[in-house]
Amino acid sequence: MDISTATLLMVGAIFALLVTGLPLAFITGLVAMAFTFGWFGETALPLVTSRVYGFITEYSLVAVPMFVLMASLLDRSGIAKDLFNAMRVFAGRLPGGVAVQTIVVAFFLAALSGIIGGEIVLLGILALPQMLRLGYDKRLSIGVVCAGGALGTMMPPSIVLIIYGLIASVSIAELFTAAVTPAVILMGSYIAYVLVRCLKNPDMGPPLTEESQDNPFDNRLDAAKAILLPGLIAFLVLGTIYGGIASVTEAAAMGVFGVMLAIVVRREFSLAMLHHSLGQTLNTCGMIIWIGIGAAALVGVYNLMGGNRFVSGLILGLEVAPIVVILVMMGIMLVLGLFLDWIGIAMLALPIFLPIVTELGFDPIWFGILFAVNMQVSFLSPPFGPAAFYLKSVAPPEVSLKDIYLSVLPFMLIQLCVLAALLLWPQLAIWPL
Repeated sequence: MDISTATLLMVGAIFALLVTGLPLAFITGLVAMAFTFGWFGETALPLVTSRVYGFITEYSLVAVPMFVLMASLLDRSGIAKDLFNAMRVFAGRLPGGVAVQTIVVAFFLAALSGIIGGEIVLLGILALPQMLRLGYDKRLSIGVVCAGGALGTMMPPSIVLIIYGLIASVSIAELFTAAVTPAVILMGSYIAYVLVRCLKNPDMGPPLTEESQDNPFDNRLDAAKAILLPGLIAFLVLGTIYGGIASVTEAAAMGVFGVMLAIVVRREFSLAMLHHSLGQTLNTCGMIIWIGIGAAALVGVYNLMGGNRFVSGLILGLEVAPIVVILVMMGIMLVLGLFLDWIGIAMLALPIFLPIVTELGFDPIWFGILFAVNMQVSFLSPPFGPAAFYLKSVAPPEVSLKDIYLSVLPFMLIQLCVLAALLLWPQLAIWPL
């Protein structure tokens, strides 16, 4: 059997097993073992396991559980709630002001944790009922929550960028630096869209009145104090990275310490909170590690079969401009995003695509930013976009999955426009490097 036939069989086996509902980690592991024994025999098993060992012993991987724990503690504290209420004071009576404030709070939360699922749930509990109560357009409100929560894939300390850095063997600190400008562009684009819609039709986002204010903060000074604490935590993490004081892993540990200290100062700490946060961290990291193990084994055996050379030759053999090759890769990942989560896409596609990107002379840091924006689109895209299911789990009963799918479409279009801008003008991402 030649490598082209084996590639088709491998892809077909993965999608056939996905239909059965098996976890992706088991699917990739099973396919990897089947092709290892079927193509090479048991003698190749140590070569595949060595690749898995290299992945799970990567030092930078320690940052992942730290940031997940940090996000979990934030979810269970009142820090995010106070931040949301404080931003309402500054939103004022601007049409669509609460939606704008929700996007800004989502940006802050992304800078604090980098975990997108937790942000969607938190905003779904805090922001969505408020906007619906104030008479905001339902689809606009839902789209703001989902798109704002997706900023966690882009804004440092993004777990997506950490995993990309491990796979691409590039500086995670440089990835974080390059991601800030595109993240701000995305946030600004969402805000501009909301303001244009609400200024054109104020009924979509009615301005706040004295009766609808209902805020525990009476003035801007008290609200500013509530914003100061999360701002200090974000500075503790990102400031130490950008300042060269700490590595990403060390900064993650400092972030956990900062959140724990803030919770103790606010008198919100309890052993039950710590227990639940540690449990959520173990569940999330276990999922990431198991998918990583299965994907590392699958890509390892495929490379041993000569698959990387086959795909590289196939793509580089196309008589098209190099940027078209990048467009093809983006298209493939967008399609994969309809069926797989970002971890599976990263582990399966990037080891094959990255050598081609480097050979074509493109900056892997820039490609990492493209990947992160692409994963934002996949996070929202029907039918398996995780954002819809995260939000549905906490949304009011009148919000259906159909409502969520229709609500995210304009924001997906904004994400695709930003992705196109980064393709046309790479300096938008890499200018600080």
